[in-house]
Amino acid sequence: MTPLLSLVDVTKHYRPGGLLARSGAPVQAVSGVSLEIAAGSTLGIVGESGCGKSTLGRMVVGLEKPTAGEVRLRGTALGSMSRPQRRAARYDVQMMFQDPYAALNPRMTLARIIEEPLRAKGGLTSQQRRSQVRQLAEETGLAVRQLDRYPRELSGGQRQRVGLARALATSPALIVADEPVSALDVSVRSQILNLMTALQAEHQLSYLMVSHDLTVIHYLADYIALMYMGKIVEEAVVQDGYMNALTDGFGGA
Repeated sequence: MTPLLSLVDVTKHYRPGGLLARSGAPVQAVSGVSLEIAAGSTLGIVGESGCGKSTLGRMVVGLEKPTAGEVRLRGTALGSMSRPQRRAARYDVQMMFQDPYAALNPRMTLARIIEEPLRAKGGLTSQQRRSQVRQLAEETGLAVRQLDRYPRELSGGQRQRVGLARALATSPALIVADEPVSALDVSVRSQILNLMTALQAEHQLSYLMVSHDLTVIHYLADYIALMYMGKIVEEAVVQDGYMNALTDGFGGA
């Protein structure tokens, strides 16, 4: 069966800027990464800061273009898609960001923030969009009365619920979650993770979970890939007992 998402020898290099632009060697962020995510499953990418895991996530959602290799959605390389196919792929793959406040427009109400993807996708009347926004708010644990508020009026956990509602608005098959709970209080993290698990079952979602926290990965992921200096150095099924050895070896880095 064709995987929902596959990465084939994906590489990302950055050219240095400024005075080193001509003479400096390219900075290697990701080097030859190959991975697969099946529909309805969660792959956790774990590694220390600077290992390339966030860059990998940005390439999956199209915010970065690979220097080499291919990102494939349902077997089709993103780079070879037609314009209509790329547009559909953008709605099929959404992202949750690490900082829920920085990811939300402070001048928009929650209702407008959640509605924006629906406006961009089209096909719904204004009344249908408002109804969908209310449904998304309820699914993610937001009170309908909060929809007229602004991000500054919410707690960190509530803001991340808005981010999740916005990601769900286009009915995606895959959500890339880049450190989605690292900026939250410990008491709130489990609530967001439980919500993500429940929504995954309800909507048959797949997640690409990027985190430096092995506890988070162990809680949510079906499979794990350890990145180090831009490469995948270990892969394992989370439930096979390998996780304990990984934690001991890397100290939660």
